[in-house]
Amino acid sequence: MRRAAWRAAAAVAAAALAAACARGPGGGPGALREAPLMRVGLVVDRPAGSFSATGQFRVLTAGGDIIAVVDAGVAWRAEPGDAGMVRLIRPDRDAPVVTPSPVAVQTEDPNALVVVEGQRYRGSLLVQRGSTGVTLVNRVPLEWYVQSVTAVELGFRAPSDRQAVMAQAVAARTYAVRYRGRREALGFDLYPTDADQVYPGVAAEKPEVTDATRQTQGQVLTYANQPIEALFHSTCGHSTEAASEVFRNEAGTPYLRAVSDRSGSGKNDYYCSISPQFRWREEWDDAALNAILARTLPTLGGAGASVGRVTDVRVTQTTPMGRVKEMVVVTSGGTFTVPSWRVRDVLRPTADRQLRSNQFQLHEERRGSDLVRLVAAGAGAGHGVGMCQWGAVGRSRAGQRYDRILATYYPGTQLQRMF
Repeated sequence: MRRAAWRAAAAVAAAALAAACARGPGGGPGALREAPLMRVGLVVDRPAGSFSATGQFRVLTAGGDIIAVVDAGVAWRAEPGDAGMVRLIRPDRDAPVVTPSPVAVQTEDPNALVVVEGQRYRGSLLVQRGSTGVTLVNRVPLEWYVQSVTAVELGFRAPSDRQAVMAQAVAARTYAVRYRGRREALGFDLYPTDADQVYPGVAAEKPEVTDATRQTQGQVLTYANQPIEALFHSTCGHSTEAASEVFRNEAGTPYLRAVSDRSGSGKNDYYCSISPQFRWREEWDDAALNAILARTLPTLGGAGASVGRVTDVRVTQTTPMGRVKEMVVVTSGGTFTVPSWRVRDVLRPTADRQLRSNQFQLHEERRGSDLVRLVAAGAGAGHGVGMCQWGAVGRSRAGQRYDRILATYYPGTQLQRMF
């Protein structure tokens, strides 16, 4: 999950949190109804988008009038119309329905699912006119959103992993609450991708994960009574890192600081050592290195359009925890300085794969003055800030409860029940 630069939504979320906390712990059958609705932009400003449902559904105008009652599985297509209108192409009629945006799609049976571009989602749907296309938004209660996100982010099934899954559920819920409304200008709250949190809908859900998620229902992490930036990543490698050392223009967040993941005194005694990405190695011969950097270095700007042949790659600054903070690439076309937040994009193993982390050491192999091979010996995966997911699994297997896991990775925070 990438770090969000948006902070304005935090005040709105904090007010909602304070109001919810004032009502008391809550819980029980009514808790789902009390949970806020999340708006997830499934199709954003595209030329068209399709929708249907697994049960009979209604298509409603912005004013609530019924356009049609549609049988299960019958797919409609939405297209942009003129001046804030949407065009609804239905299979049983030649002429489209042209109506003001937004249009609501609601199932008759609350247990039925809406279907967007072939993917199933809980909740309802809004069809909106975007700036140039149409936007399809899933309106889904927070807890249903969280159980899908948690399953895809940390979908472990072993009973020993349960406390890690519960910690992940709290982190995912906290992120959603903090950034509810962050993309208001687009007509929704969050993207269903790692631009926010990966949300694939019902397809990702797992019974064990859903059960563990419900055990944390309504719980969020706060700092100074505001929902925190609950960042997380796959594998820290040995320690998490302070946000100020990793992200651009980060002034420092008290609870996003370096936390050791050590579990013992041995060389590899770390909670996240069970991760398949705990240690890794990447290497490039001269042809592969020149091909990759010829594509990625120009995106930095400032050194001309011609990259030329790579003659040197070196780390010039590291963070206190050993992550690469600055890397310099020297070529026949100029010198390129790569900041921490661009290192993984620039030094790619392949064109379609980002480097696993900023935590690595470089080794050059030369033939005379020519650089013929570059090796990166690395550790961990992801940006390294906030909760280490594999570390959380290791801690869960060691008997730590989810609240302790969260308190470790987000020091100084409080676990509160929002509803």
